[in-house]
Amino acid sequence: MSNIKMIHGDCMDIMKQYPDKYFQLACVDPPYGIGAGGGIGGDKLGKVKRYKNGEWDFSIPKAEYFKELKRVSVNQIIWGGNYFIDYLENTPCMIVWNKKNGTNYFADCEIAWTSFDTAVRMFEYMWQGMLQGDMKNKEQRLHPTQKPVALYKWLLSRYAKPGDKILDTHGGSGSICIACHDLGYDLTWMELDADYYAAACERYRIHAAQALLFEPKPIAYNQGEL
Repeated sequence: MSNIKMIHGDCMDIMKQYPDKYFQLACVDPPYGIGAGGGIGGDKLGKVKRYKNGEWDFSIPKAEYFKELKRVSVNQIIWGGNYFIDYLENTPCMIVWNKKNGTNYFADCEIAWTSFDTAVRMFEYMWQGMLQGDMKNKEQRLHPTQKPVALYKWLLSRYAKPGDKILDTHGGSGSICIACHDLGYDLTWMELDADYYAAACERYRIHAAQALLFEPKPIAYNQGEL
């Protein structure tokens, strides 16, 4: 069973509490410095989704963040790697998320830098306004830079091993919490914004409670019945 630790606070202060290489994998989505927030989406299929405005995406993390992240983790997957080139060394393994956006002004894909010495890989999953790759299990959008649970499950299944401890320093909507819960990974998750922290915790609480309802219950037999 997974252990999901959700912390409200500054990741720089929290990471200082952990020893070197404590986490096997850091899977993070720091601010890209592009001013995300306010209204996202909106077309003939749906209205613009309004999010809380804030200054959290006006700038990218400083060099100290990336240094500390690499200190506490063995390997890293860093979304928005194309925005942080000055702080990251060359790597053979970038991950491309093809969002299958079609023809609109949003980016066709997002890119993650990784510390792995493997080939470039691509994950295809529609994330276009109200349209999602799995409409039967459509996710409520809580955060302007929210990523789908399916993306995190794909990453964990390929770049983590059973028993690994996972770190997320910029938690956002909490999608990775659900992925780690379902796949059985221990996760330490952090979010600075109080409103997004509360929303993500509630999202995870509801998912975990529903998952528990559908877990198979053990059947007790009296001795000699089988």
